[in-house]
Amino acid sequence: MLRALDIRDILIIDHLELAFQPGLNVLTGETGAGKSILLDSLGFVLGWRGRAELVRQGADQGEVMAEFDLPEGHPARDVLQEAGLPAGDELILRRVNSRDGRKTAWVNDRRCSGEVLRRLSETLVELHGQHDDRGLLDPKGHRALLDAYGRLEPLKTKARSTWRGVAEARKALETATAALDEVRAEEEFLRHAVSELDALDPQPGEEEALDTRRRLMQQAERIREDIARAQAALGQEGAEGSAGDALRWLEGVADRAEGQLDQAIGAIGRAMVELDEAGQGVARCLEGLNFNPLDLEEAEERLFAIRAMARKHGVAADDLGDFATELRGKLAALNQGDADLKALEEALSAAQAAYDAAAGALSAARSEAAGELDRAVSEELAPLKMERAVFSTQVEPSDPGPEGRDTVTFTVATNPGAPSGPLNKIASGGELSRFLLALKVCLTGTDSGLTMIFDEIDRGVGGATADAVGRRLAQLAEDGQVLVVTHSPQVAARGAHHWRVEKKVTGAQTLSTVTPLPTPERVDEIARMLSGDRITEEARAAAQALMAG
Repeated sequence: MLRALDIRDILIIDHLELAFQPGLNVLTGETGAGKSILLDSLGFVLGWRGRAELVRQGADQGEVMAEFDLPEGHPARDVLQEAGLPAGDELILRRVNSRDGRKTAWVNDRRCSGEVLRRLSETLVELHGQHDDRGLLDPKGHRALLDAYGRLEPLKTKARSTWRGVAEARKALETATAALDEVRAEEEFLRHAVSELDALDPQPGEEEALDTRRRLMQQAERIREDIARAQAALGQEGAEGSAGDALRWLEGVADRAEGQLDQAIGAIGRAMVELDEAGQGVARCLEGLNFNPLDLEEAEERLFAIRAMARKHGVAADDLGDFATELRGKLAALNQGDADLKALEEALSAAQAAYDAAAGALSAARSEAAGELDRAVSEELAPLKMERAVFSTQVEPSDPGPEGRDTVTFTVATNPGAPSGPLNKIASGGELSRFLLALKVCLTGTDSGLTMIFDEIDRGVGGATADAVGRRLAQLAEDGQVLVVTHSPQVAARGAHHWRVEKKVTGAQTLSTVTPLPTPERVDEIARMLSGDRITEEARAAAQALMAG
């Protein structure tokens, strides 16, 4: 609810402080007194697009501050949280427009963008009038209004969920189809490559082993003679024999050396074991150098074949086995692909069926809610002297989407048998005002927490019809807050709170003022609206009768 509006140096307002109340708040005044400036100022602080130049002549900047009550659960709290702004029971918006056109905004003393203000405004204020293109006259919002009226959010949630399921199933099928197409495009290559790799059967580490063996065979003749000499030197007539003789001589005298030879005898024994192992190793190497020349040729052919295969596929020789496994996996996927695609197609079909059921249930519920809304609006039109008019909520098929497959349009026919059409194209000014009011009375339960503003919505009506408009506005304000700019005494008489807007010329300066009216002054203001500049006792009596009525 809007608690206060503070305006400084905006157009012809130097400084105004307005404190609003719950219920029906009425603003009256002569044409051109500045009532629209109040709405321009409120729209400015809410981030709405309006006049380009707002700063009062001679001032450096204009400023508007608006204070709102923000009870627990108010949707504005979610906007504040998402924007990282503090939220409490009080919301203060402030916006400044400098002379050079720069605009700066604050929310609870924190800087914010105009976009955040506009998002907040959607949860705080709703404006209705003959040129309203933000709410009831915008067909883009009619479906959401009908859904809120019919309390269809659970069905919409189901439609959104199943729509996501269709999208996910379709994406999975498209991804699998693309992957399978890619594999099919290289099927011939895969089968040939796997056949070659299976025939070659390269093993991890085989390339290095073959390379070592090949180099050894190539060098065998050059190193054989030296290895043979080394074997001879390690034989019985060589180092091992001498070490054996020394061991026998020492062991023969060890018992007479008082233990001084024990360490030496042990070392010679260990050395003989090592010499024996060395001799065996040399013998094995020498034996390995005895090879058939065909072995070298075979090793080279195998080595070159492995290296050629690695170059062909752009992998390391030791990775050829893993590469072959990868190719076999692709072939297996190709063989399994058709079965997988069939399963994914069945999943998509099931997801589509679930969405169709959810969208169908939502469409049926919308059609039912549309009928209820049409009946409710018709009941409201009768007291507004439009009992012959026909209001119709059209629910028609459209392209499917996350919130179903319907378009919703509010249409009217002002007289039986007349063609129906959109609200703002069929109804005249006064009729449009009453249609909007009737519709708003029916939809008001869906806009908890909104301050509703009606800008001369009673234009073009008078007498009993204006009185009916005033009564419906008062009804609409019973559990909330409504601000009405009006020229109708019947509407003004229904206000719980009344302000008069006046334009005064002081010297060379024209300023607009707003004055709260106590009961006696309210009587005079309504009498003025009835009779004009000259207020008679009869006009006062008529004003009192309206206020009492």
